[in-house]
Amino acid sequence: MQSTASRPSGLTAPAPGRRGPMLIRVGVILALAAVMLGLRLVADPAWTAWLPDAGRDFVTLSVSVFVESLPFVFLGIAISILVQVWVPDRVWQRYLPRNPFLRRIALSVLGVLFPVCECGNVPLARGLMMRGLGVGDALTFLLAAPILNPVTIITTYQAFGWEDGILVARIGGAFVIANLLGWLFSRHPDPSSLLTAGFEARCHAEPGVPQTRTIRSARLFAEETTVMLPALVAGSMIAGAIQVGIPRSVLVELGSNPLLSVLVLMALAFVVSVCSNVDAFFILSFSATFMPGGIVAFLVFGAMIDIKMLALLRTTFTTRALALIATLVALCVLVLGMGLNLVL
Repeated sequence: MQSTASRPSGLTAPAPGRRGPMLIRVGVILALAAVMLGLRLVADPAWTAWLPDAGRDFVTLSVSVFVESLPFVFLGIAISILVQVWVPDRVWQRYLPRNPFLRRIALSVLGVLFPVCECGNVPLARGLMMRGLGVGDALTFLLAAPILNPVTIITTYQAFGWEDGILVARIGGAFVIANLLGWLFSRHPDPSSLLTAGFEARCHAEPGVPQTRTIRSARLFAEETTVMLPALVAGSMIAGAIQVGIPRSVLVELGSNPLLSVLVLMALAFVVSVCSNVDAFFILSFSATFMPGGIVAFLVFGAMIDIKMLALLRTTFTTRALALIATLVALCVLVLGMGLNLVL
């Protein structure tokens, strides 16, 4: 593990004159989130009756994706603050193995302790990197934790049981893919080039005026909220727009082909952006039409890479890095799904 002492946490005192604008931005974003949540809870279908069918579907889907993801984003931010501010450095130095291979193994199963879907894992991974973890280590956690957590495992079992080996294939496939990509990116000659300039600056920021942990926690909450929520809104709207434009009937017609069933359900997972904690119930209705390899491809790829996830990851990784990560994950999942279709 990289030394956390060599990489300050970036929890500096706010510059004069910046505290006011920061609080205003947080207030506006939280107010918008509350409005969207309120509309989702008390919305009357008649409110959108004036819209065409596609417009109503877009509003419904976008708000649903946002509301489904929002609690996990806030939970992820809370755990991230706990990791950065309240957990002493000695905890990570004591319990995380120093051997890189064993450390990534440990990080890939860390999700068992955090029942957070992919949305909440992004701020948590950001916090881990700010405490000194490398890009490869953080990526291993990011890809594995949405699947290797108790809520996802239980819901997948409730949906599929042990039928066709879907549960075992999802867990095993996620573990192998996460560790493979973590190892590949740990070999990158310049890991800092994979990060956005803003996040890299925060990781290397000089300590400012000493602050209490409560103040540091509040400031971190403000900073992470202003970064995460706009990305979540954008990702939810894009996911809603694409879902409106792709007829489900087209997808069902392709479900019996060993290759196309995998590709189609990977594309569906990317588009619908369903939370990994409930995606098993979403895809259950397709299980009679699509081959098992396609179902597993949906469950693995969607939990690792989807529109909403990419929007959130863009706050941390460069566009080029995200394209590389998404491509490698897609190729691994394609091999996994095709292999299962040939075996099962």
